[in-house]
Amino acid sequence: MIIYNVTVNIDDSVHLEWLEWIKEHIPQVLATGKFSEAKLTKVLVEEEMGGQTYSIQYKAHNREALKKYYLEDAERLRKDGSQRFADKMLAFRTELEIIDEYTVNFN
Repeated sequence: MIIYNVTVNIDDSVHLEWLEWIKEHIPQVLATGKFSEAKLTKVLVEEEMGGQTYSIQYKAHNREALKKYYLEDAERLRKDGSQRFADKMLAFRTELEIIDEYTVNFN
C-alpha cells in the first residue's frame, strides 16, 4: 500500500476558506478511484513561517494507481487550489510505502 501525503502550510488570512475548500477537494480526489481512503490531519508543531499546517494522507491502491493519478488527474485537481490560494499556500508531496501495520487492543 502506498500513502500519498500532501503537507500544506496555509496563511492565517485564508485558513478558514482553505479548510472549507479542502473538505470539498478530498472527495474529488477520492472520486478518481485511485485511492481507498484519505485522512485530513493538523500538524501540531508551530512553524516559524506562521500559518497553519495540515497533512492529507491518501491511501493509494498501489504504485500503479498513484502513477495513473499523476498522469490523469493531478494537474486538473491541483489547479483550483493553486489559483485560489496562490502565494498564501505552500504544499509539498511525499510518497510513503507501508511496510507493516500494527494495532493494539487493551480489552
